This record gives sequence, structure tokens and C-alpha cells, in this order.
Amino acid sequence: MERNNYDKLAHFIQGTTPAIVVREIFIRMKVVNGKGWLFFVVASVTLAISAAYELVEMAVSLAEGGEADAFLGTQGYVWDTQTDMLLALLGAVVVQLMFGRIHDRSVKKQVEQRQKV
Repeated sequence: MERNNYDKLAHFIQGTTPAIVVREIFIRMKVVNGKGWLFFVVASVTLAISAAYELVEMAVSLAEGGEADAFLGTQGYVWDTQTDMLLALLGAVVVQLMFGRIHDRSVKKQVEQRQKV
């Protein structure tokens, strides 16, 4: 445990939060038909957000011109960027598996309440 692994927890959460938001938007706007496609597209969008973050992080590091490893916080781990994106993807998958049905019921209930008004 030479590394500070709290960064990995943050990247896992970086996957859960956008997944919930993206899922909510896609359900309400009826962007995707079918639960399987919804799951896949939400996970893909979340992974794309994580990859975009890693690219911005790299660009800032290059623009700074200093010690890139110190800025990026890789701590000498060559697979840091890929691991960060994997953990974000896992966060998106886990949150959908754990809360997908609860989220579906909540959205359905809210839609029904609006229709009554």
C-alpha cells in the first residue's frame, strides 16, 4: 500500500454520479428504448465523461510543462489513467444494478403524479 488509493474511490464515485444524472435525463426524455440499451448507453456516456476528464487532465499537465507525474498523481503507476476510467465504468454499472429498479419506480411515480394534476 505504497500508493494513496483514495483517488480510486473518487473515480468510482465519478462514475456513479453521472450515471444517475444521465439515466434520469434519458428516461425522462425517452432517448433510449429498452432497459438493456438504457443500461449500455448510460455506462458508455459515463465512460466517455471519465475519458474526457482524463484528457483534460493530461492537457493541463502538458500545458503546465512541469513534472507531469506529480500533477497527474499517477504515483509511478503506468496504468493509472486506464484504472481511473475502469473504476468510473464500474461505478456506473454498480449504481445501475443497485438502484435501477428503484429509480424506475420513482420516475414512474412522479410521471403518474404529474398526469393526475
